[in-house]
Amino acid sequence: MKIQNIVVASPMYKEIQQLIDPRKLHNNFRYVHEDDLTQEDLDWADALAAFNLKKTFDLSQVKWVHSLGAGVDKFLFKKEWPGEVLLTRTVCSFGQRIAEYCLSYLLKDLQYHQEFQQMQERKKWQPMTPKLLNQQKVIIYGTGEIGQKAAEVLTYLGVEVYGVSLSGKEKAFFKEVMTIETHFSKLKEMDYLINTLPLTERTEHLFATRIFGHLKGAGFINVGRGATVNEDALLQALDEEKVRFAVLDVFAKEPLPAENKLWEHPNVSITPHISAVTTPEEGVDCFIETLRNVEAGKQLTNKVDPLKGF
Repeated sequence: MKIQNIVVASPMYKEIQQLIDPRKLHNNFRYVHEDDLTQEDLDWADALAAFNLKKTFDLSQVKWVHSLGAGVDKFLFKKEWPGEVLLTRTVCSFGQRIAEYCLSYLLKDLQYHQEFQQMQERKKWQPMTPKLLNQQKVIIYGTGEIGQKAAEVLTYLGVEVYGVSLSGKEKAFFKEVMTIETHFSKLKEMDYLINTLPLTERTEHLFATRIFGHLKGAGFINVGRGATVNEDALLQALDEEKVRFAVLDVFAKEPLPAENKLWEHPNVSITPHISAVTTPEEGVDCFIETLRNVEAGKQLTNKVDPLKGF
């Protein structure tokens, strides 16, 4: 595929330009803030590299769109994708970062960090025996690159890891992989749920009473997409202690509005979408590698299926 003109639209467009320009690529580049992207830019371009488009554009004029993040829901969710346009996404250290993020909260819970901190504040000496990872059962929703890396890390430490995917296809590092329809009977055994799923019409508000109602005090970690969770159902499950605690890194609306009830719930931990940050260096490296593969007609391991949404 011949790619001559490329628009890069990002809040970090200056940093990205500083990383791309020294590579002295033969392509012509325009760098703009995503708020300033126009249809005229796209009419000029053969390719667009962006992540969070703030407006609706006609993307049929370009040959290729590359997401500067792992997610592509900003391009696909409840939108029609021009079938002839290639869509790719960034693949870098997301799996390792998310695995370590999730592990940190599992250990915080099992080692009673919060409880001991509260005791210290009261100058109270009360021993409690920490629990072991190899006695825990975890179910990970999403068995792609990110979910599989999290499963690998946890399995290495002795955790019994189950997976849920749309296909139910077996994957390495999972004791068993189930479909959404067949996994409900397992939920009562789980100590923790980890969501890594992308946002599609099939996963929107997936995490609701239908899932939470089966739990027996499990911890819930969401590092997938915020809109996969029904927030009212989660709050109800927390109040009913079906969910013991929730760690939330992603939300349907970001930044999370100050009036949102999740901020004040004592059993909710909130982080500002940092579990899998794409550094400019990683994003540029993946983009340039993908550009070279696109121009050479090579197989793309980060190609997105618009019909599946990932």
